[in-house]
Amino acid sequence: MTDELQTIIDLIRYGASRFNAAGLTFGHSYDNALDEATQLTLHALHLPHDLPPVYGQSRVTLAEKEDVLKLFLRRIEERIPAAYLTGEAWFASLSFKTDARALVPRSPIAELIESGFEPWLGGRDVRRALDLCTGSGCIAIAMGHHNPDWHVDGVDISDDALALAAENKARLHAENVRFLKSDLFGGLQGEHYDLIVTNPPYVTNAETDALPKEYSYEPDLGLRAGDDGLDLALRILRDAPLHLTEDGLLICEVGESERALSRLLPELPLAWIEFKVGQMGVFVAECRDLVTYHARIRQLADARDPMLRTAVAAPVSAGLF
Repeated sequence: MTDELQTIIDLIRYGASRFNAAGLTFGHSYDNALDEATQLTLHALHLPHDLPPVYGQSRVTLAEKEDVLKLFLRRIEERIPAAYLTGEAWFASLSFKTDARALVPRSPIAELIESGFEPWLGGRDVRRALDLCTGSGCIAIAMGHHNPDWHVDGVDISDDALALAAENKARLHAENVRFLKSDLFGGLQGEHYDLIVTNPPYVTNAETDALPKEYSYEPDLGLRAGDDGLDLALRILRDAPLHLTEDGLLICEVGESERALSRLLPELPLAWIEFKVGQMGVFVAECRDLVTYHARIRQLADARDPMLRTAVAAPVSAGLF
C-alpha cells in the first residue's frame, strides 16, 4: 500500500490524507493536517522545519520511510499532539522543548511579543516584566529574547512546568529571565512590574471534560478554570494592581471566556486585541482602571478564591505603588 511513497512530498501528502481520514483534532501549534504531516515527516528525517520546497522531491530510503510511517501511526492511533511526538514547538520565532509537563505553546501573545507589544505599550519604558502561569516558559523567554534590556520573571505553581521552563531557559540562553514557584501572585510579595503578561487556564469545566483526546495529554491544571473559565482570571484582575507600577499594563488571555468576562464586568474598560486572524480573547487593562473598579472585581474574585473562604483579603491600597 505504501510502496508507491518514494519522496518527501509523497510522505507529507500521504500523512495529511491519513490524518484527515482519521478525523484527528488539530490545534497544538498547527491547525491542519498538511502542516502536521510536514512537521512529523521532517522531524523523522532529521531535517529542519523550514526545509526549502525544492527538497520535496528528494527520495527517501526504506528505513527512513518506516520511521515516518511509525510516527504517523502513533499520531493516528494514540492521538498524541504532534508537538509532543517531536518534542518541539515554535513560539515567537523560537524553538522550545515541549512535553506533557506543560501545555503546548500556541498563544497568540507570540504576535504581540514580536511586535514589541505596540501600540499597547505606547512607548512606555519597561524594565521589569512578568509572565504569570508561565508553563514551559515560552512567553517569559520570548519576551526576554526580543527585549534583552528587560528583566523578566516567569512564575508557575507546577514543579513539572518550572523544570521544563528551566530546561528551555538553558536551551535558549535566556540570562535575563528567572523562574519562580508561585500560586499566581502568592509568592511575589513586594515585586512590581511595568508589564504583566498572562495566559492562565481559562477553559470551562464542561469544555475541558468534552475536549478531544489530543488534549488529554496536556496537564488538566493548565486548562480547567471553573464553570465559566474565569476562576483564575478574576483573581489576576484583583491582585494585579498590587504588582503593577502606577503606569503598568496587564495583558491577559481568556479565550472563549471573553463573553463571560464582559458580562461580569461590563463597566471595566478592557481593550480586546485584534490579531492578524481577528480577536483571540486577549485583553489589555491599565493599572489605574483596575484600581478604579477594584471593589467589584474583588467581590467577584473573592467568591472563587479557595484561600479566602475563611480569610479576608488585604485591601488593594495596601502597599500599592
